Amino acid sequence: MLGGLESYDGVCRALSNVADCAVLSVDYRLAPEHPFPAAVEDAYAAVEWADRHADRINCDPDQIAIAGDSAGGNLAAAVSLMARDRGGPEIAHQSLLYPAVASPAVHDFPSHEENAEGYLLEGASVEWFLERYVPNPVDHRNAYFAPLLARDLSGLPPATVLTAGFDPLRDEGREYADRLESVGVPVEHHEYEGMIHGFVSLLDQLDAARDGIETVGEGLREALDS
Repeated sequence: MLGGLESYDGVCRALSNVADCAVLSVDYRLAPEHPFPAAVEDAYAAVEWADRHADRINCDPDQIAIAGDSAGGNLAAAVSLMARDRGGPEIAHQSLLYPAVASPAVHDFPSHEENAEGYLLEGASVEWFLERYVPNPVDHRNAYFAPLLARDLSGLPPATVLTAGFDPLRDEGREYADRLESVGVPVEHHEYEGMIHGFVSLLDQLDAARDGIETVGEGLREALDS
């Protein structure tokens, strides 16, 4: 619903420098004007474009990774599922930073209540975003909206998952990392216990933000070098 290319330019540049890779920063249609699944389809279309036109941006189509934080982490996880289900481009790695992967119709985690107020992202805001992004209750049970709903997570790309201790989304990120690992997907899960949702964007203020970028970048480097 909020933000755009400029909002994450600093993070994308930092990640490009640390991981030593090209970063294609993707804009997509926003809710409420364009509710689910518009953003997911746009993100998937961007991966298909990168696969078809990698030579135009001097990149290797066999080394495509996807990354996102918060709602972007939701899109990255959903696109990984779509690529597997649709026989789409091969994805080498997925980097999920405090991703939103649960459905309010099904999931209820302790962190939703524990961290509902006072830590930047609040429970009331999450509900407000969801009402506008997914206005049709039928979609609340769609795995491309809430990847934790997927019955089978096998065959997905290796993942780096970051979670934050004082984040309403903490437990759903933990659960997603655990479920990936349980079906044999290689996972590196790093929890920053004293951090809040969105902390990696605070690169000029927090040592943990820079460490988070290093962690994600290292995961990308290893995946793309293998």
